[in-house]
Amino acid sequence: MLVVISIGGSILARDLDPERFAKYADMLEELSKEHSVVVVTGGGVAARQYIETARQVGANEVTCDFIGIDVTRLNAQLLISALGKNAYPEPPQSYRDAELALSSGKIIVMGGVIPGQTTDTVSAVLAEYLGAELMVIATSVDGVYSKDPTTSPDAIKFDVMSPKELLDVVMSTEMKAGSKSPVDPLAAKIIERCNIETIVMDGSSEGDIYKVVMQEKIKSEPVEGERVGTRIKS
Repeated sequence: MLVVISIGGSILARDLDPERFAKYADMLEELSKEHSVVVVTGGGVAARQYIETARQVGANEVTCDFIGIDVTRLNAQLLISALGKNAYPEPPQSYRDAELALSSGKIIVMGGVIPGQTTDTVSAVLAEYLGAELMVIATSVDGVYSKDPTTSPDAIKFDVMSPKELLDVVMSTEMKAGSKSPVDPLAAKIIERCNIETIVMDGSSEGDIYKVVMQEKIKSEPVEGERVGTRIKS
């Protein structure tokens, strides 16, 4: 199957550890033996630092977005380097470029595309455009909660939810000052629109991503004992 994986910059590139890039590359190589794989990398701490500095020197928000996109592409290029000959040699810079690159049979790694879109949104649009059968959002939290778990101790984690339920939770979370949802509202809307099977999970262990994609049972029910996060399906 074709799977799109969004790997947050805070997961992959939080300290630019070359060993971490190598581990995720190894995992993606194993996945590519069974599936077609497209990866979208986030910007992480480095992107936020560059963007904040840009703001302080007077850059407008569109310019800040472009700077953030550049950082995501740098992270993509690092992962491509770790993948070597198994990867398409450069990050596609548009959805059409990604479609053309996919015909190479290589692992595709890219960053942001246009201002105003997070890499999760890029992943969702890309999954719809390419006709992916599964999207994985590998982030720093272990799934989707009824409330922001960092501020609400009574927050309940969802094992399975519908795209409409995801959108409702995301919108209610994002509207509260200081709260942060694991999926941004635009990405949630795209997931609802294209109805793509999506898993939101803790991606801090590359092995967990591999298990989630490879386990066939994940298509019908959560797998007991595995860190599968939240599965979004109709």
